[in-house]
Amino acid sequence: MKQRLIKILSFAVLLSSNLQAQTFNNLFRTKDRMDNLEDFDLKKFSYGFYLAANNFDYKMVLNPTFGMDGNQSLVESKSTYSFGAGLIGKMRLNEFLDLRIEPGLHFVQRDLTFNTFNHINDLFPGGIPLPDGTNSEVITELNDTYTKKVVKSTYIDIPVLLEVHGDRWYNSRPYAAAGINYLVNLQSNQTSGDDNLQNVFRTTTHNFGWSAEIGIQLYFSRFKLTPAIRGTFFTNNELVSDNATTPPYWTPAISTMQSRAFMLVLKFE
Repeated sequence: MKQRLIKILSFAVLLSSNLQAQTFNNLFRTKDRMDNLEDFDLKKFSYGFYLAANNFDYKMVLNPTFGMDGNQSLVESKSTYSFGAGLIGKMRLNEFLDLRIEPGLHFVQRDLTFNTFNHINDLFPGGIPLPDGTNSEVITELNDTYTKKVVKSTYIDIPVLLEVHGDRWYNSRPYAAAGINYLVNLQSNQTSGDDNLQNVFRTTTHNFGWSAEIGIQLYFSRFKLTPAIRGTFFTNNELVSDNATTPPYWTPAISTMQSRAFMLVLKFE
């Protein structure tokens, strides 16, 4: 009985050791490991789509007369989270470089708060002079219609990116990319005759910018997944000035206004 128990325990120890060795080899071995989609990156062209979680904000330079009260900024921008989606087209240039175009659609909302009214009324106690020589009526009873502007934007984003990547390490590959963007704002209101006096905030329709991105490409048996972080920065001034007959509570307080965005992107190819 004692000898049989010793044999059983010895067999259990050997079996456990064998299973542990096999598990270790499967997880950490480097010899003869199978790579997924080995020929995927050798294709001249490849396609896919992406989903993005966005955070858009405005970078503003304020007018020192209307937008600043000493060192205090009188216009505030609050970013909000949004989403986007798009397509991927990639062309292989060589072993380390790819050219990508990724047209997408981004739905964006930003909140602007104008604390300029009391300051500007103090600057023009007798009324605000207008181009035709008359004075405007000074707004004294403030409400959210005047002080808070909800700026909604829908951007068609067309970035062209040059991607440089390292060597593939089994089923992963790091990369970095940078390039230029052309963006069309479908909700810009640029051609509207109304302005902030009628609660219409106007921005430019056609915009330009640049993007930078880093990520890691993960290869699965049927597709490639790429989580990435991207920053997009507009280069043109998006602000469209209010009409000449509108008091200088709103756009005259801002000298330049440019969008900047940070995105968490998931790509599927």
